[in-house]
Amino acid sequence: MKRREKEPSSEPGIDAGSSRPGATARTGLLQDPHAVREPRENNLELAIGHEVRSYRRALGITVADLAASTGLSLGMLSKIENGNISPSLTTLQTLSRALGVPLTAFLKRYEEERNAVFVRAGEGIELERRGTRAGHQYNLLGHIHENTSGVTVEPYLITLTAASDVFPTFQHTGMEFLYMLEGEVIYRHGNRRFHMRPGDSLFFDADAPHGPEELVVLPSRYLSLISYPQARSG
Repeated sequence: MKRREKEPSSEPGIDAGSSRPGATARTGLLQDPHAVREPRENNLELAIGHEVRSYRRALGITVADLAASTGLSLGMLSKIENGNISPSLTTLQTLSRALGVPLTAFLKRYEEERNAVFVRAGEGIELERRGTRAGHQYNLLGHIHENTSGVTVEPYLITLTAASDVFPTFQHTGMEFLYMLEGEVIYRHGNRRFHMRPGDSLFFDADAPHGPEELVVLPSRYLSLISYPQARSG
């Protein structure tokens, strides 16, 4: 299946597309999408022991070195690393100081299950977001309120019809990613305009005014992923 090449737009004032992701863009990406973490431990003692051993080895010190710096016996440390005993909070605090890690680092492999949300086709929750204009149908495809990433992500399927208003002045915190599924729209971001067709995507800072400025082919549908930092409690 041939991929449609993006041709320069002949329409005045419309971006043919920003720079394509290439070698230069990839160098700034720190996350490895194929990384695999070791499975979590179901036994708390084994989980703690694994982390103590890992942090000790990362520092390049022996069990004897750790014993000397903590005042714990070699036998005690051996039992902790092998998961044979449950260390007290005082012992864990001593180890955390000696290894230079927070006490909670020892519990990484014994953590609560991560959430996942599965939504069947056509079952996304239809809702009205704040600032929604007439004819903009939003279907929320999932939401996890609390997670370990520190980021909230709102995935929407947005449908525009002949009854839809154009509204190129949405503005909110965070980043937004659009992926065009059906139809065509002229989408504005700041002072730039993008003619979006099926298969096109747009990723942008959502703090600039943005939104569909012209509805070219209807109905139009696109995915919208909005991400922003989680609010800190307290």
